[in-house]
Amino acid sequence: MPLIEVKVFEDELTQEQRNDLIQRITDAVTTVTSPKLRDVTWVVIQEVKSGSWGVGGKPLGLADLQKVITG
Repeated sequence: MPLIEVKVFEDELTQEQRNDLIQRITDAVTTVTSPKLRDVTWVVIQEVKSGSWGVGGKPLGLADLQKVITG
């Protein structure tokens, strides 16, 4: 029974994006393993409070991520 955990910033994804991410991750896992595992593949999206995530020794927040996305 695959269990995939995804961590994102709080309020980073809309519900539609969450649904799409869950579907696509499930599709990827069952394509690689077996379609028979679809009904027992768990995807958990966990939200991390902005500023509670660190990269390179510095706190990272949602605003920082949005700057990366927009350039």
